[in-house]
Amino acid sequence: MERNVPITALLAACCLLFCGCARGAEPENRYEIQKRLSVFTETEEAEETRAAAFADTLCVASGADDAEPAVTGDAAGVFGLDGGTALYHKNIYARMNPASTTKIMTAILALKYGKLSDPVKVSTEVIIGEAGSSMAGLAPGDTMTLEQLLYGLMLPSGNDAANAIAVHLAGSVEAFADMMNEEAHRIGATGTHFVNANGLTDPDHYTTAYDLYLMFHEALKYDTFRKIIGTQSYTVQYTDANGEAQSETWSSTNLYLVGKRDTPQGLTVFGGKTGTTKAAGYCLILGSRSADGEEYASVVMSAGSRSDLYDDMTKIISKIVK
Repeated sequence: MERNVPITALLAACCLLFCGCARGAEPENRYEIQKRLSVFTETEEAEETRAAAFADTLCVASGADDAEPAVTGDAAGVFGLDGGTALYHKNIYARMNPASTTKIMTAILALKYGKLSDPVKVSTEVIIGEAGSSMAGLAPGDTMTLEQLLYGLMLPSGNDAANAIAVHLAGSVEAFADMMNEEAHRIGATGTHFVNANGLTDPDHYTTAYDLYLMFHEALKYDTFRKIIGTQSYTVQYTDANGEAQSETWSSTNLYLVGKRDTPQGLTVFGGKTGTTKAAGYCLILGSRSADGEEYASVVMSAGSRSDLYDDMTKIISKIVK
């Protein structure tokens, strides 16, 4: 499995954050930019040209944090998926606990390095004892395909599914976390550090609202990711440790997608990922599409309640249609 970071990709991330690559706008936090730049190396002019073309599709934030609309979450942002300047931003470079929004990166690596049709027989890595842990209901000895595990990862937000994917691809959760960090740096998400595949709380496990946008932008390059995050429910057929056929139905945790929260008029939600722990609060990254076909990623992190989370999200995505 090849995991060396290509110099082109490093320069792409560099150009995103420094070279005016989002139609002339510059991110507001110059200190954060310098920290990001410190991980990159010099290259030839031809590489810089290719990097600029890559980064032109990415969005940046400019100026001071937006005061309106007022949101209760500690960080939030609305980013065009085709680049430009963020429509709204608040504390988007602050490092925070991401909870299960972590699983976006887990999905990226599964799609990048895995084969969807491969059978995966899970072992004891799916046993998670943390109280309140969101699970897909896997047991040691269960066998399903990698694609089915991705549904278990993204819809019910299965921490067990995340661990099963990690061990399948890398041999251990720790080795998979190293892969996650390499991929994060490759796409410019240098305010991020992972220690697990599921987002369970650890002081060394963090990201930023802006880095979540970068990860979501990357994940949306995969049609399978788009299909999965746009699915309201999915029934999986698999075999258990005794070789007997089993069935389980998983439902999305995205309240916009399942019709439990109204989407602002003129917008269509096409997917997203929730994340909730006591340490992280309530988090959501959302994909939406305007009537003219433009797509956006919006993020709220560390809201105080599920109701506050969706109230905040509705406020900020309303800026898309105003």
